[in-house]
Amino acid sequence: MKPFEKLLLENKAWAEEKITREPDYFKRLAEVQRPNFLWIGCSDSRVPAELIVNAEPGEIFVHRNIANQVITTDFNSLSVVQFAVAVLKVEHVIVCGHYSCGGVKAALDKQRSDLTLVNKWLMHVKDVYRFHQDEIEALSTRDAQINRLVELNIIEQVYKLAHTSIIQRAWKKEGRPVLHGWVYGLDDGLIKDLISLTPDHRLEPIYQYSDPA
Repeated sequence: MKPFEKLLLENKAWAEEKITREPDYFKRLAEVQRPNFLWIGCSDSRVPAELIVNAEPGEIFVHRNIANQVITTDFNSLSVVQFAVAVLKVEHVIVCGHYSCGGVKAALDKQRSDLTLVNKWLMHVKDVYRFHQDEIEALSTRDAQINRLVELNIIEQVYKLAHTSIIQRAWKKEGRPVLHGWVYGLDDGLIKDLISLTPDHRLEPIYQYSDPA
């Protein structure tokens, strides 16, 4: 059996099990999605959003990329944020990274000439390192440096979200969403809460929109 064929068989078994337990499950799921959460996570295959929080399909709107970044020139991620916030009306936006992140590890190394696009993407993580270089370099081990940069990168992405007109408009008009920065431990399966920004959070003036309406 080819690997992709196994996936198709597993899908069939999963669907049959769902229907056996709840005959109208897919009919109900197909009608509308009302997720309460937007999850911005890492593309790492070991960190599936719904699985690690034991959520059902329909509960979480998900966007994933290398090192769980929010880049303000990336129309892909910003369109996801806008749809989730303005249309789906999510109450929470979660940026969830993970310890021992391969993207963060790569960002702490020299750039590879054969990965030109990846280099450009990871430049934003390198900038986070530059902002906190003294703190990171003071740590005694490579693993500690990587994991602290993982945390600092997550926190930076939460602030980047808060700097967008999408979030500021929703904060002003509707008093939502709450922004969260979480980090997942691959070695224990647990999530650590790093930061939360509520709609009453006051941004530095240079990041504020004069009229986000």
